[in-house]
Formats: sequence, C-alpha cells, structure tokens
Amino acid sequence: MEYDWLGFGYAALVAAGGVVGYAKAGSVPSLAAGLLFGGLAGLGAYQLSKDPKNVWLSLVASGTLSAVMGMRFYNSRKPMPGIVAGASLLMVGRLGLQLMEKPLKP
Repeated sequence: MEYDWLGFGYAALVAAGGVVGYAKAGSVPSLAAGLLFGGLAGLGAYQLSKDPKNVWLSLVASGTLSAVMGMRFYNSRKPMPGIVAGASLLMVGRLGLQLMEKPLKP
C-alpha cells in the first residue's frame, strides 16, 4: 500500500490554517472549519491510500475549500486564505487527473 503523502500534507496544511486563524485572531469558526476540513482531507487521503480511485471525499473537501477560501482571499487579500485556496485548487486538479486515468489492463 502506497500512502498519499501529498494528501496528508494538504490535510495538515488545512488543519494548521485553522489553528493559525484561532491563534492570531481568536476565531473559533476558523479553528472548527480548519479541523473539520483537515480531518475530512486526512480521511480522504487515507481512503486514497487504500484505493487510488476513491477520490470523492478528497475532491469534495478540496473543491469546497478552494471556493470558500478563494472568496475569502478575494475579499480580504490576507495570505492564509490565499495559500489554502491555492493548495486546494492544486489538489482539485491532481484529484481530477487521478480520476480520469484509465485503469491498467490485467
């Protein structure tokens, strides 16, 4: 079994973003959303490690975060939402490519 290290790193980045939002601004919603979406991304990375075609949870989590954090970055121009939105967009692209790969013939 090969682990999805990029997925686990992305999950850690999202969770760290929530912790940073709480530490800097005392934002409990940032902490809750960061830990929730970081946990979902981590679970999705685990599922991807088990079955490389099981991308749906990771795709939904990263797609939602790319939209939400993209809007937050557009409105505030703060760096953390931009970093998370960019990483989420890259994950959406990576997962989309992985979803479109043709299976190997036995």
